[in-house]
Amino acid sequence: MPYLLDGNNLIGRFRRASRPSEEDRQALVAELSGRLRASRARAVLFFDGSGAGRTVSLGPLSIRESAAGSADDAIVAAVAGAPAPGECIVVTADRGLAGRVRDAGGKICRPDDFFARFGQGGGGEGRSGQPDRVDVDDWMRWFGDEGNRNSR
Repeated sequence: MPYLLDGNNLIGRFRRASRPSEEDRQALVAELSGRLRASRARAVLFFDGSGAGRTVSLGPLSIRESAAGSADDAIVAAVAGAPAPGECIVVTADRGLAGRVRDAGGKICRPDDFFARFGQGGGGEGRSGQPDRVDVDDWMRWFGDEGNRNSR
């Protein structure tokens, strides 16, 4: 079972953005993709969506926009609908979401623990303590490679 990631919570925690921009989303996607590429782990990154409910697969990372309701609702539904909810690990620091996930039978992983497990750097902060800037050209090359993405 892949990790289920609370996208807006991770952006707020590691990019220090209370209202995530598209740049914040892209930076988080790039960082997570890079960290997961070196492992066999898979993750689904949830964001609040526009109602379309689309999922895009980028190798070990899939990005899912919620269709109806919030990304939190989509995460809880994914846990509750899983064949083995106890194997679902949701990465969030949101206490409300964590309680709902536990009620559905899932497990919680703190973002700091997740980022420590999948690479150095503690989740996007450089040596200065400020969020790292993503190399957009590198990101565009990686995501432009058909082998790194599949739309569903």
